Amino acid sequence: MTQASDKAVEGGFRTGAEREEATRLKACFDRNPEAWEKKLENFPKYVRRQNLTRFLALYEIYKRILPVKGSIVECGVFRGFGTMTWAKLSAILEPVNLTRRIYGFDSFAGFPSVGAIDNAGIAAHVKAGDLYADSEAELRELAAINDSTRYLGHIPKVNLIRGDATHTIPKFVESTPHLLISLLFMDFDLFEPTKVALQHFLPRMPKGAVLAFDELDNPLWPGETAAMLEVCGAANLRIERLEFDPYIGFAVIE
Repeated sequence: MTQASDKAVEGGFRTGAEREEATRLKACFDRNPEAWEKKLENFPKYVRRQNLTRFLALYEIYKRILPVKGSIVECGVFRGFGTMTWAKLSAILEPVNLTRRIYGFDSFAGFPSVGAIDNAGIAAHVKAGDLYADSEAELRELAAINDSTRYLGHIPKVNLIRGDATHTIPKFVESTPHLLISLLFMDFDLFEPTKVALQHFLPRMPKGAVLAFDELDNPLWPGETAAMLEVCGAANLRIERLEFDPYIGFAVIE
């Protein structure tokens, strides 16, 4: 793999055609004379197959937790695809579940630091500051707009926790004694924050809850697998996958 650009870190396995796809789709989007709202209403025309795949994968995981008590914790918000997907699926699938909150943890400033295990093999180019996305303000506004049109929208659904997760997670758990977790979605990519999240959140997960990872067995992000092995042990989890999605691995707490 070539050296370090943010684009390579984010889409390291994309082919040339896949890298050109966004430009070609944008050209079609821009040429369409209809209003932006009409374009978005027909979003499958312009969204990459891989993005629709991810949305469907999150939908399938969400269905697994419908009968389970507890909130959703997303570790690694980035630009907010997952956070807003969880929020909208909640409004669609369980509009009266007022106690199911969505907690999103992110620095919103890229990786605070990168450890040696995160730089193993072809991941040697990953560095502090990579995957920067200062999306917090926009996501807060979008979450408020979502609340304005959903049932029981006077109770905020999304809560964002900004900062280095190795520090914010222990403080959050200590200050939130009522917390139960029905879905823990791990997307920090790196060893240390993933380890801290697992250590603090797993004790809050009842049987039937779902523990999901975005980067297991991925050579670009060895730290996530290493943290899972250290805290959980692969033999202690029945790690499943969805037939149509290559990335997400998940286990139901038994």
